[in-house]
This record gives sequence, C-alpha cells and structure tokens, in this order.
Amino acid sequence: MIQQFSIKTRSRDDWIDLTATVRQIVRECGLDEGIATVFIPHTTAGVTIQENADPPLRDDITRTLDRIFPWHGAYQHCEDNAAAHMKTCYMGSSVQVIFENGALILGTWQNIFLCEFDGPRTRNVVVRTSN
Repeated sequence: MIQQFSIKTRSRDDWIDLTATVRQIVRECGLDEGIATVFIPHTTAGVTIQENADPPLRDDITRTLDRIFPWHGAYQHCEDNAAAHMKTCYMGSSVQVIFENGALILGTWQNIFLCEFDGPRTRNVVVRTSN
C-alpha cells in the first residue's frame, strides 16, 4: 500500500517529525507486520531516523552539515542551492522501519524526520507498507 502526504516546512533548514503520521499509516495499512519505507521525492530535502529527546541535537547536526557543505561555496550549480543538494545526498532520500503487531519498531529515542535544506517549501512524503 502506498500513501502520500504533504508537509510545509518553515525555514531554509528545518526538521519535521514524521513519526506520528507514519505510525498512523502503518496502523491503517491492514498488515500486522512488515516494512514501512518512507521516501522523500525531492533533491533538496531528505529523511533520517534520529534522536527525538534533545531538539538542540538537530541544530548541532544542521550546523555541522553547514560546515561540511557551506551555503556559499565555489559551486557551479545554476540555482545557488548546491549545498542543499549535497546535504540531501549525505542524508538520503529514504528510510525503512520494520513494524510488528501494527506498530513501528523504533528505539526509545528514535523518530523519523524530514530534513529540509532549501525551504520553506511544501514537501511530499511517500510511505509504502509491505510485508
């Protein structure tokens, strides 16, 4: 089963917690166990599984990515957002989470985050559940 939804990001760099929506999709998919694949069909926004308990950690990760891929660099990309593309390559465009008894199997501190690197924008999220 494939479900899609949209998210509005708030700033150039933003982390949006997708966990509750993915949990709902898994509960409603009709499967007891399987794999949920979360895919972000964009080249300047990615997805990751990361700690949910300490919001400053997300800022730390964003600042580290800014140091690795500075916004203003000697890039040749014509749209002036090459750093966002590089951050997305590094972060990735999909994650998979196993579910059992209709519930995601995530660690105590883990949540699923859309990572915006070129916002604010409206982003699409695709979730596929399968067994």
